[in-house]
Amino acid sequence: MSKFAEPMTRLIDELKKLPGVGNKSAQRLAFHILRSSEDDATLLANAVREVKSKLRLCSICNNITDVDPCVYCSNPTRNQQLICVVEEPTNISSIERTRDFNGVYHVLHGTLSPLHGVGPEHLRISNLIKRMENGRIEEVILATNPTVEGEATATYLSKLLKSEGVKVTRIATGVPVGSDIEYADEVTMQKAMEGRREL
Repeated sequence: MSKFAEPMTRLIDELKKLPGVGNKSAQRLAFHILRSSEDDATLLANAVREVKSKLRLCSICNNITDVDPCVYCSNPTRNQQLICVVEEPTNISSIERTRDFNGVYHVLHGTLSPLHGVGPEHLRISNLIKRMENGRIEEVILATNPTVEGEATATYLSKLLKSEGVKVTRIATGVPVGSDIEYADEVTMQKAMEGRREL
């Protein structure tokens, strides 16, 4: 096994902590940084520092933001009575790309997973309940992923929110556009049949 200089070893070790980055990828990234100009390396280091120092969670919806409240919660043209609940901040961009949703969001930062010790107290649910208590919410759309954990989270939230007297809906799931029914698994096909609508 080749031995690198201590600063390079430290950088590789830190890069390996990133999701999806193994030892070889970490080495490639570290050597890319080493070959980069001093200015590029400084820009990268400053960008990492700024992300940690300037970004925080929106006090209303838990989205990652540099202003509080975030751009969605503070936008007067968005329907503040319609909330879309998502697992992670990255899910918001997928919904925004449709250009069809004009409500606001609520980010849970995870899903229920008893096997991994993640219960309701580990998710950002309390400020969602506070939003319900204001009495101005008409509908909550549960847009968690169609996984076992996502379904469990949606079921839990549905029961919790219905007790608050609000309309709760779930995003449709099923066969993706452009795919072939022949390759759909039974759960996907079942969800597609359940979510059928009249044309």
